[in-house]
This record gives sequence, structure tokens and C-alpha cells, in this order.
Amino acid sequence: MAEILVSASFFSPMKLRALFALPTLALVLCSGTQAALTWESTEADLHPGPSDTKAVAHYKYKNTGDKPIKITSVHPSCGCTTAALEKDVVAPNESGEIVATLNIGSRSGVQSKTITVQTDADSGQATVLKLRATIPRLLQVTPALIFWSKDDVLKPKDITVQVEGDYPVTKLDVSSTDKSIGTEVVRDPKAKQFRIVVTPEEAGRPIIATLKIQPDFPKDSTKVFFANVQVDSRAKMPPK
Repeated sequence: MAEILVSASFFSPMKLRALFALPTLALVLCSGTQAALTWESTEADLHPGPSDTKAVAHYKYKNTGDKPIKITSVHPSCGCTTAALEKDVVAPNESGEIVATLNIGSRSGVQSKTITVQTDADSGQATVLKLRATIPRLLQVTPALIFWSKDDVLKPKDITVQVEGDYPVTKLDVSSTDKSIGTEVVRDPKAKQFRIVVTPEEAGRPIIATLKIQPDFPKDSTKVFFANVQVDSRAKMPPK
């Protein structure tokens, strides 16, 4: 019994803590640094101007591990967004970026897109980059659809186009996909709006048409807005 007591007393609390720490230290030394891409930010909040045709986001990363990482796929959530990758293999301590481009076209308001990035170090867990673009609304078209029913006489109907903000829109070009739909644009500069007078010029057949509305601002942009027209085949022309 005395020998047991002496042997147990040999291990002070400090020595016991050091003894139990040895397996943990060995585990850390054996595991090494895990391969990983560290992102500066995975979210971008963009505010393009009315003349911009694209919104561009930059997602910067760095390989903070001790092994090369291969980026195996970069997949945008829709066809309106592209993602450019400057390199697909990232060495330890090397930096890079993914450049995502949203083609604005006729879009307006808040647009939310994602880019999914997969690497050979992800173990099935991809990184999702988020892109949010607030695109200024240039025009408000009301209503977006005008319709003549079977009991209607084909008299003119109006579409109101309101200019948002202080944008210098002075002219609208309006065209129809059906030549039997006549249009006339009347401007009211004081109210900062336009009135599109729409008149069906043919009866006896169903008409489904789209009006293409293009403002003269911005000069170097192709901003296009749309309204729809439907005419029932039983609607009548007004008496002459």
C-alpha cells in the first residue's frame, strides 16, 4: 500500500496536465493545416446607374491552407449572370477573385442572383456567392395589359407611362408586333408622363400583340419596356 501511495504522489497536478496534453499535441501535429479558400466577402450589394448596362461584383479569396486548391465549378443561378474565373488552381497563400456580371437589359428594381462555387477541398459543401443589384426604375407603365372583350366597340384606350425620378425622357418610340394595332404618343411635360393612345384598326379576328416602348434616355442604353394588347374576335369596329 505504501508503494502505491508513493507512486501516485509522484504525479503532481501540473505533471498530470502535461501528460494528458501529449495526445492532443500529437493529433494537432499529425493533422496539419486544412486546405481552404477564405473569402473577403461572399455578398455584394450593387447600385448601378440608369445608364449602366451591367452590374459587376468582385469576390476576392485566398488559399489559407498548406495545399493547392482546385476550383472545379462556378455556376451562376441564371443566364443573365456570368462569372469569370482568372485561375482554377490556387496555390497555398495565393489570392484571386471571381468576377460576376449581371446584364441589366430591361430589368429594374431589386435583382437577387447567386453564384455557386465548388472546390476539391469542399467535401461536398459548396460556397454560395450572393449578388444583389438595385436597378433604378426609369418608367412606370400602367396598365401593362389592355383588352377589348366580345361586347366592346374598338374605341381607343390609353396606356400611361410615368417618368420616375428626374430622368430627362423627352420621347418614346412605340411599335407593335401586330400592324393592325395603331399607336399615338402624347407627351405631358408638366406631369412628366406620356399617354399612349392604342387603337385596334381591324376586327373579326383575335389579336394578341406586344407594344415595345423605348425611351430616348439613356442615349447609349437599350432600355425597353413592354405592354400587352388583346382583342376578342367578336369586338366591333365603331360606326363611321
